[in-house]
Amino acid sequence: MRLAEYLDRVVLFLKNYLEKVNAQTYVLGLSGGVDSSLCAVLAKKAVGKDKLLGVIMPIDSHPSDMEDALKLVKSEDINYIVYDGTTLFNEFKKSAEKAGVTLNRVAESNLKARLRMTILYAISAVKNGLVIGTDNADERYTGYFTKHGDGACDILPIAHLLKCEVVEGAKMFGISNEIAERVPTAGLYEGQTDEKEMGVTYHELDNYLSGKMVSEGTKARIEHLHRISRHKLEPTPMPEPFERDE
Repeated sequence: MRLAEYLDRVVLFLKNYLEKVNAQTYVLGLSGGVDSSLCAVLAKKAVGKDKLLGVIMPIDSHPSDMEDALKLVKSEDINYIVYDGTTLFNEFKKSAEKAGVTLNRVAESNLKARLRMTILYAISAVKNGLVIGTDNADERYTGYFTKHGDGACDILPIAHLLKCEVVEGAKMFGISNEIAERVPTAGLYEGQTDEKEMGVTYHELDNYLSGKMVSEGTKARIEHLHRISRHKLEPTPMPEPFERDE
């Protein structure tokens, strides 16, 4: 199947699902990156401008993240709001320190992701909406997302697309090269990039997931990430059912 045909199906999927669950709108966090940008364009095409709300959520972020997100909403005519969660983030850290808990980098990064999702779900509740997730196939396979953070959502339109396909789809829909080819980052801390954190490039991930040759070291790294992150996609562990006496 050609990518264009598949994306048409995704658009129809988004349109039908909103109607199926009788929700009023889609709510989507916009980071300025290619994944959320493509999701936004697909959702707008599916349900129209008035049933999509983009939320730009700078939390101690690099200014370019917000700048790119604003370029996207203005060029694509997407309804949006800006919710700056930096104060909320800083107050949480202060409260944690008062309780004797100093957050490390991993805890801070996960906190940012979970605060963003908390914001999205609060807005979604007010709007009778559904939260769109932006994880792609590479991220889901390696577990490169925060559990109950960016991994929490109501619908995942690009879950089966490789990163290269997301970039191609973005260009196909007229999203600027500046956004489509931007260095992937979650904006979690200064200098952070997805590939540095994963220890593998998206190009290598795309090759591995599409059955192409990669080095043994790359293969081992990808399989390690996949193995240690399966709990993020599996149901919450529970003991065997309680059989009550009659």
